[in-house]
Amino acid sequence: MRLTAFTDYTLRTLIYLAQHKDRLVTIQEIAELHSISKSHLTKVVHQLGMSNKVETVRGRHGGLKLNLPPEKINLGEVVRDTESDFYMAECFDRDSNTCTYAGACNLKGVLSKATASYLSVLDAVTLADLVTQKNGTGKIQIFPTNKVKRK
Repeated sequence: MRLTAFTDYTLRTLIYLAQHKDRLVTIQEIAELHSISKSHLTKVVHQLGMSNKVETVRGRHGGLKLNLPPEKINLGEVVRDTESDFYMAECFDRDSNTCTYAGACNLKGVLSKATASYLSVLDAVTLADLVTQKNGTGKIQIFPTNKVKRK
């Protein structure tokens, strides 16, 4: 299973915002860091704003920030919100299914279970889990971030 670029950009944006909770971040800053299109990222941020996960501040000194604590943002929910479907094979889509095995094949059931397991793992992870790690002492530390100059 592969995530769409939209979901990938959504996750990158959330991670960056969680790493920089103390200030407003610009779309340009994230786009430059990841070498991704600012226009695509604008669509991602719009969706995140609509879902209430991100607050956007307009104006000259505007930007964006998390609207929820990282531990309240569930990875499974984010992926479900950003992926258009979880059709692992043609047989998942009744409208376009032309597979000759569809009536007598168990593959769809197996793939459905695999997808459910995949989503179950994501449901157990929050944004906070993505930006923190335990070091050798058992203490949690924030992953290092690349410094990007604000313009």
